[in-house]
Amino acid sequence: MDEKTIKATENKLNTTKGLKALFSKEPINVERAVRYIDYERKLKKLQVELIKLQKWVIKNDERIIVVFQGRDAAGKGGAIRRITERINPRFMRIVALPKPSDDEQTQWYFQRYVEQLPKAGEMVFFDRSWYNRAVVEPVNGFCTPKQYDIFMNQVNDFERMILESGIHLVKIYMSISKKEQAKRFQEIKTDPLKQWKMTKVDEKAQELWDEYTKYKDLMFEKTHTENSPWKIIRANKKTEARVNAINHILKSIPYQKDIEI
Repeated sequence: MDEKTIKATENKLNTTKGLKALFSKEPINVERAVRYIDYERKLKKLQVELIKLQKWVIKNDERIIVVFQGRDAAGKGGAIRRITERINPRFMRIVALPKPSDDEQTQWYFQRYVEQLPKAGEMVFFDRSWYNRAVVEPVNGFCTPKQYDIFMNQVNDFERMILESGIHLVKIYMSISKKEQAKRFQEIKTDPLKQWKMTKVDEKAQELWDEYTKYKDLMFEKTHTENSPWKIIRANKKTEARVNAINHILKSIPYQKDIEI
């Protein structure tokens, strides 16, 4: 490491955030701490752009949907938190729908998602979405083969109607390896602050890995379209995944970059 690099590293670490990053995990790892500081700086710049994006959405009565899908423990919720933590909460919503009620199970599958679509000037982030029926439900037996086929026949038309109504739709898939998922599950199980995240579905995810892969591939084959494409984010490294997800959102929406904030 040359003298200039050493000085730059010292400057990064000789701050409150730098010291916190350095001593947050044992053993102390200077390289990891510097990476985290660089990530924080990138994130701050991107969050400024997200504020500009939201300002443009509000000013022009635009509507945005961002769908996050991915395997259990892929980091969907963490990415959404970093995206939304600095923007105005009055003009955005995070939607993570629970298991459908008895009444909802009798309705058109997309109906409860239609009720969550954005109004003018609003951004909506789906932490899992209607695509549960493309992967999670058939793998776990939560829908019939007929219900699955109906969904796959309707989903592209549903999204076409969303787009034709003037709503911007961004679809992101957070992708992790089987080994990384197992590691994260172990961390969740041993952390009392995270144990609530572990569900019965999660507990079977490793066992059903190949089935998830099969239905995931079918989903991409059918629903990765020219007008409504998927963006696959490699998510084994959480910080890189969050930065890449934000960059993709910003590149996907033609917002006014010189808008005053």
